[in-house]
Amino acid sequence: MKNTLFILLSFLVLAGYAQESYTLSKESVLKINGSSTIHDWTVTANSMKGSMKVKAGVVNNLLFQVEVAQIKSERGAAMDKKMHAALKMEEHPEVSFKFQEIKKTADSENTFKIHGMLNIAGVEKAVEITSEFQEVGGKYMLKGSKEIKLQDYDMEPPTAMFGQIIVGDNVTIDFDLVFAKG
Repeated sequence: MKNTLFILLSFLVLAGYAQESYTLSKESVLKINGSSTIHDWTVTANSMKGSMKVKAGVVNNLLFQVEVAQIKSERGAAMDKKMHAALKMEEHPEVSFKFQEIKKTADSENTFKIHGMLNIAGVEKAVEITSEFQEVGGKYMLKGSKEIKLQDYDMEPPTAMFGQIIVGDNVTIDFDLVFAKG
């Protein structure tokens, strides 16, 4: 009888600590928008991976990574090559975000501030990202945007046409991430 009671109590205690694991779904989209002296531009992350752990509806771990070689522009290989060089792809093949904490905002029911470490081109900085975050149909949706300065990550804005075309220092990362049970 004591063993049965111990096993039952152990199960209840462990169940209370259970975490659910989620992985980034192929439905996820990440785009980077910027400008230059000639035109605005957009590049798309075509290879991303991520994981998230949730306990009792609260995120307690999130990791998100983008493969630099698979960030592609609508303008073709020449722009991709310059962008990959600016991102220091050879030395740092991934851009990553490591979660630290999430806090509810007063703005709306699904608006949160997510704090974490963003690593771009080998430079890691603490960031705060305001995002919509909600559970829908067993999946977690994370949607928002973050403006960054390239020079904050020791990146030189790319140029073309012998310096006549210069990429603006500010870019905006727009994301619509879906994490499914996995």
